[in-house]
Amino acid sequence: MSASEKELQEFRAEVSAWMKENNPPDPGFLLPQTFMEVGDERQLEFLREWQHKIWAAGYLGMAWPKEYGGRGLDPVYQSIADQEMRRHAVPICFNVIGLGWAGPLINDIGTEQEKARYLKGILTADDVWCQGFSEPDHGSDLGSAQLRAVRDGDEYVLNGQKIWTTMGNFAKYMILLARTNPDAPRKYDGLSFFLSPMQVPGIEARPIRKITGEFGFTETFFTDARIPADCLMGEEGQGWKIAMQTLQYERGAEAGAAGGLSMVRVTVDDMIDQLDGVMRDGEPVLRDAVVRDQLVQAIMEEKAMVLCDRRSRIGALTNDYPGSLPLSSKLRLTEMTRRMRQLAINLQGAEGALYVGDDEARQGGFWQRAYFNSFSATIGGGTSQVQANIVAEHILGLPK
Repeated sequence: MSASEKELQEFRAEVSAWMKENNPPDPGFLLPQTFMEVGDERQLEFLREWQHKIWAAGYLGMAWPKEYGGRGLDPVYQSIADQEMRRHAVPICFNVIGLGWAGPLINDIGTEQEKARYLKGILTADDVWCQGFSEPDHGSDLGSAQLRAVRDGDEYVLNGQKIWTTMGNFAKYMILLARTNPDAPRKYDGLSFFLSPMQVPGIEARPIRKITGEFGFTETFFTDARIPADCLMGEEGQGWKIAMQTLQYERGAEAGAAGGLSMVRVTVDDMIDQLDGVMRDGEPVLRDAVVRDQLVQAIMEEKAMVLCDRRSRIGALTNDYPGSLPLSSKLRLTEMTRRMRQLAINLQGAEGALYVGDDEARQGGFWQRAYFNSFSATIGGGTSQVQANIVAEHILGLPK
């Protein structure tokens, strides 16, 4: 066994022991299953304190530069820490748009001033980030975004609306795609990218109530809102290019995320455990031959996702279609998650109609809530239909 392997094993044991000792108890109120359900101040402060605690222990942002709050270590250490967080079922790290999208972008192409201004606050959870891409009339068609940003001296004046700005009502900053040149020959050339403050006059984020009864999403209105001109990232007209790089992080096709859990992960094994005791026609549902076939299919698909993730890190195994596995992982994972949670409800029989708050709901209605929440992941970062087109056109070379 090499020294490096021994060091990694020792590190895993260290993280495991810390997670076991510090995993917080049930706070007595419903915690979000993903970062898209942070709906009230209690949840926010609980998760902010938890994320700060993980960072202070050294288990978040491990591959980010030391001078900006990270540890400057090989990304394998963060991967191990994330695996142990999942294994110990600790709460999520809620500041996902900062940790997973804005932070990696700033790390990769930001100026030294931008790195010094923004990165550490993302890790500590002092600075919450949201995303201003989609608009009411331009959801997946980002190139047609119409929110205007007009230069006025040392400021830009913003007017327009964004939607699905997750945690916009709590955010300090927004990664914002805005139109600076409405007369550009190509619509993409008229867009610019901003690291915009949220807590300024003229910016209002209104929470959106979801089918689960929870909040998390907001719609954000800009009315003559003024932000400093140095919030512009890159140059005017480079917004589309920068936005596409941001989406690479969001879709899991580009490395650089700070780590942490963005959602409560459940496996087919978890589902099987919860089906123990469910009866169908007087027999345990797990003895039904058709059900067992469905479960085996789910296990196979789940295992394939794990193996694809490992394969994606071995260049010699992806030469035929470079980038295909990471680029398609968002589509495959979100759709598999949705189907698996739907199966968990279907196999509960009549109990599947119960929900959170019903005394007889299995596991407190966890699977029903998880199923409804799973749809947001099939939409955010590009709908499943858009993702399928991306794989077809950019990986397989099929015509538009």
